[in-house]
Amino acid sequence: MTKPRVDVQIAEDVDTAPRAAELRRWARAALQGIEQSGDLCLRVVGTGEMTELNGRFRNKSGTTNVLSFVADVVAPQGGPRFLGDVVICAPVVESEAAQQRKPTPAHYAHLVIHGVLHLCGFDHERTADAKVMEGREVAILNRLGIDDPYRAHE
Repeated sequence: MTKPRVDVQIAEDVDTAPRAAELRRWARAALQGIEQSGDLCLRVVGTGEMTELNGRFRNKSGTTNVLSFVADVVAPQGGPRFLGDVVICAPVVESEAAQQRKPTPAHYAHLVIHGVLHLCGFDHERTADAKVMEGREVAILNRLGIDDPYRAHE
């Protein structure tokens, strides 16, 4: 399996995002943890951009912590599959981490993994699906040395 290309973009109004290398490591860990491959783009944004995306693509007002935009496109001549985009809102992640009393980098890692799993077809609309997705997230985070995010704030 070739190493997935993870393009990282940090919006100009964000100055507190983790290093690009860390964001890439978490995204690749997610793919490895579910034995998937493909390239993706990971973008860290501020509240304004996330509010606009949430309104335009989900018809919801306000901001959110993470959005995933599935592409699942295969490049010509059998090149790598492009999975899509994961967008993370830095101010929301930082606020949630403080409220939940967990390390901010651990919360970023969780949301990167969560977003990547969405690109690969996982969801949490039904209880059974949520259990599967959460189990995968916890296992991947555990391999990274990060505590179970669901147990941390129960």
